[in-house]
Amino acid sequence: MTIIIDKPRVSTASAVAETVSKPSAKPRLKSLDALRGFDMFWILGGEAIFAALLLLTGWAGFNWLDAQMHHSAWHGFTFYDLIFPLFIFLSGVALGLSPKRLDKLPLPQRIPLYKHAVKRLLLLLLFGVIYNHGWGTGAPFAVGDIRYASVLGRIAFAWFFCALLVWHTSLRTQIVTAISVLIGYALLQAFPMVTLDSSGAFSQTGSINAAVDNLLLPGITYQNAAVDPEGILSTIPAVVNGLFGVFVGHFIVKPHVKGEWFKVGVLTISGFGLLALGWATSPWLPVNKTLWTSSFTLVTSGWSILFLALFYAIIDVVKVQKWAFFFTVIGCNSIVIYIATSIVNWKYTASSLFGGLISSLPNNAQALASVVALLLVQWLVLYWMYKRNIFIKV
Repeated sequence: MTIIIDKPRVSTASAVAETVSKPSAKPRLKSLDALRGFDMFWILGGEAIFAALLLLTGWAGFNWLDAQMHHSAWHGFTFYDLIFPLFIFLSGVALGLSPKRLDKLPLPQRIPLYKHAVKRLLLLLLFGVIYNHGWGTGAPFAVGDIRYASVLGRIAFAWFFCALLVWHTSLRTQIVTAISVLIGYALLQAFPMVTLDSSGAFSQTGSINAAVDNLLLPGITYQNAAVDPEGILSTIPAVVNGLFGVFVGHFIVKPHVKGEWFKVGVLTISGFGLLALGWATSPWLPVNKTLWTSSFTLVTSGWSILFLALFYAIIDVVKVQKWAFFFTVIGCNSIVIYIATSIVNWKYTASSLFGGLISSLPNNAQALASVVALLLVQWLVLYWMYKRNIFIKV
């Protein structure tokens, strides 16, 4: 982990790509930091806004929006299901913005870069375990009682394998790899070679994911379920979310004779195309976050591209940027604030600072004020780091 005190040039998650690739002129994509911050905003406490607004206003529309702030129970899709794959996608975009083949370099020049990538992988795996056992409990002493699978672990593996492909293969090979993984994984899930029971190929206990996690995943699973949402097999298609980001980064960074709006148009069409393909295959491959089905990969990649196209158009093409500063501050230290949500009791801090003010408000307004206070405390810490050009990069 590195603490960099400097003028902000790239985002936290793209910092490794900058360090490893060492491009002569790293392109600045301001929408990348803003969209990453927008993504993290909901994890930091923003997901509670709509429930609080429902309590304040009674408007039924907020009830639907609040439902989007929870993961799907099993099959299906909500906005909250997008947050994790969107982060992986954005890490791929950062790689695609400055692709560099390392296999052309002499081995002595490559070894330090490989070591850096492995170090990042191991650090994120460690931080993932710390996050899993946060809130003052700590990891169990017995190694068999630790949950090793984690959100940060999946981000680490997805970035690591995307980086290896970017560094050692052509864009064509990367595209073929993405298609092959989606098809191969779909067939593996639809026709499982091993299962725990006969409840169905896409059920919690009948999926091949559950069987593989039961056989190979060390420690415990999330909530001791049969299948872990960050388990072994489901990490494989997550790499494709990163590769779609790589493809978008490749496309955005290259000048086009038809201009930037043409890029926005292509991205928009591509996003809707992936959405259509994902939902078209859902009768046979249910959209499922826990199993991270190929249809889920396509749907989340489609939405990720659409969100980036929107942010790119507004921030980098039209240059309307002031509104995005709030999210950019979050995006520049996204990893550190994510880990902090597990080891710092932000609600206690917010209550200590604003509890008296909140309690003086009408009862139906207190929930919203509590959410705003929680977000404000975290944002002010990130703003303090941002103003002092402190960016913690893994």
